[in-house]
Amino acid sequence: MASANDKIRIALIGAGGMGQGDARDAARIAGVEIAATADIYDSRLDRMKEIYPGIAATRDYREVLARTDIDAVIVATPDHWHAHIAIDALSAGKDVYCEKPMVQKIEDGQRVINAARKSGRIFQMGSQYASAHCFQKIAHLLGSGAIGELNMVEAWLDRNTAIGAWQYSIPPDASPRNIDWEGFLGSAPQRPFEPVRLFRWRNYRDYGTALAGDLYVHLFTGLHTATGALGPTRIYSTGGLRYWDDGRDAPDMQMAVIDYEPSPRHPRFQFVMRVNFKSSKANEDFGYRFIGSEGSITTDIASVTLSRVPREKEPGQTADTFSREMEADYMRTYRERYPVLTATTATLVRPTVQRFTSPRDAHEIHVRNFIDAVRTRKPFFEDAEYGFRATGPALLCNLSYYENRVCRWDAATMTAS
Repeated sequence: MASANDKIRIALIGAGGMGQGDARDAARIAGVEIAATADIYDSRLDRMKEIYPGIAATRDYREVLARTDIDAVIVATPDHWHAHIAIDALSAGKDVYCEKPMVQKIEDGQRVINAARKSGRIFQMGSQYASAHCFQKIAHLLGSGAIGELNMVEAWLDRNTAIGAWQYSIPPDASPRNIDWEGFLGSAPQRPFEPVRLFRWRNYRDYGTALAGDLYVHLFTGLHTATGALGPTRIYSTGGLRYWDDGRDAPDMQMAVIDYEPSPRHPRFQFVMRVNFKSSKANEDFGYRFIGSEGSITTDIASVTLSRVPREKEPGQTADTFSREMEADYMRTYRERYPVLTATTATLVRPTVQRFTSPRDAHEIHVRNFIDAVRTRKPFFEDAEYGFRATGPALLCNLSYYENRVCRWDAATMTAS
């Protein structure tokens, strides 16, 4: 076990927006050094040199993995490279923080899990809702029966900005001279140089995983952390291009209806998700609502609100459709059980609200949890298996959308049908 004073040297593979953000979060932690980086665009390597003077920079990630002075890597490349680089890094003896989704293809999930187990190294998927304090609080509330029996969960994320819709800036100097185009394509289909596909890679199925891989993975992660669920059984998703019809082949609006079967931790419930890149609101709108037999819990990550509805609340009656004599008899019995109560400040049920960290704080906490695991050799719970339990169902949402069919997921074996 490394001491808290030992230097941890990290390499960033994929120095785009998310990668540089992860590196900044890691660099804020005492005893952590961002020592090397790999990216296929020279200008991003230059930016890393500006931020971290003396950093080793290369286009070829394999040169980073060959370095004996690197303890851990952050994999923040386009999705189609995640599994390949993560497995290579584990095989090279590096601890791995792999951005979500863990894999682009379901068949690669077990390969990453097996590689992590075989290597004995720390592996953590970068879906920060696993570290958000709000979901730990919700897990406690659900476990204590605060809203009775859970029956449905809703989650939504509306972006409402061009950057939120992946309209990332394309540098004017982008050319085959300063970009390793073949290094970007990797296992993706071969095609001529086209900068928009690199700098807005999330728009294309060849490199990304659409809305489900980018955002549904987060929503599944939060749900599983709060409920303890291993995964769903039945998945249906639909959507389409509603606003950002710019040549992309990924939808900009998607919805899913997902079934979870009973387990020792939770009853049967439905999970309904929505992601929309353009709605009537000006700012990003995010949240969950956990609905139970005796109330609900809502969260926007920064807060948790508990609203209780007692099970014995008056159900109402329709005795006025009976004969007057029958109505009078019915109402006497009804009012014995449900007497008329005068509302007072003591009897009014008010929501209770608890404040937590912001979504940005959750990113920092998640990276810190990874560094703690590297130091102590005690893995954080969002390991490769946990990561695939969120990634696999998210990828099935895409399959359901593109093939217009219901998909099934075996949560025990983590296999699709």
